[in-house]
Amino acid sequence: MPRRTQAERDAITVETGYALVSGALVAAATFSGVFLPAVFLDLPSGARHLLFRAGAVLGALVFVARVVHVLWRFPRASEKRRLPPGQPSQPGRTSPDS
Repeated sequence: MPRRTQAERDAITVETGYALVSGALVAAATFSGVFLPAVFLDLPSGARHLLFRAGAVLGALVFVARVVHVLWRFPRASEKRRLPPGQPSQPGRTSPDS
């Protein structure tokens, strides 16, 4: 396996940070969507507790799913963006004196 460049390592770090932050936001939105009715409605404590646990479990599942989804597609997407060796840096130019 070839060594990664600093730019590739930076891209992996940024993608991991993005996956974690977006996963946390989606998990918080999921938890809020499930638990907020218990805050605004006068529900018995058993129902409130059930909604709290359901929101926490669903939020955790959504967090894991989001992080896995973002990180799973990253390596394949970066391989497609990489130029093949010997590709000219400017399209249409084949030699320096053209």
